[in-house]
Amino acid sequence: MKKLVLFIPLVLFLAMGVFLYQGLFLNPQKLDSALEGKPIPAFQLERLETPGEMLTDADLKGQVSLLNIWATWCPACKYEHPFLTMLARRNIVPIYGINYRDERELAIKELRREGDPYAINIFDKDGRLGLDLGVYGAPETFIVDHNGIIRFRYAGPIDQNIWKDTLYPMIQQLQAEAKADGAA
Repeated sequence: MKKLVLFIPLVLFLAMGVFLYQGLFLNPQKLDSALEGKPIPAFQLERLETPGEMLTDADLKGQVSLLNIWATWCPACKYEHPFLTMLARRNIVPIYGINYRDERELAIKELRREGDPYAINIFDKDGRLGLDLGVYGAPETFIVDHNGIIRFRYAGPIDQNIWKDTLYPMIQQLQAEAKADGAA
């Protein structure tokens, strides 16, 4: 019996090794979202640029949009920022920003310096909205339909390939559905 007890750590080590080995093959961009197919969580937060001006989930309804989680402390957000700025200039889809767990003045200064791709920018200092959205980190981007329903979630920076292969086809389809429903 004592000899069997000696093998317990080895068995636990092997089981942990198998579990970790399987994790090597998971794609971090393909995170499940419990909110896909559900409305944007209700919120009431300040606009980043104008303290005291409150925004709610109703402000994000009416047209297909991207909801982008970003922060000044996020290196991947800095990588995707020029692409988002280019998208905003092309006016394909409105981009709503959620400044996540950040300092207001730093965020405003960065947007002035680098350009502001966001039609609306929500200040989520404490991360409450991010938590309600199930955000793991920044950047994360959600495609929201014209009814305010989250239709897709992408974790990681958006670039030309992600846009062309994944996001843009879905946005085109949702915009066609919105047009058929009589929405903008």
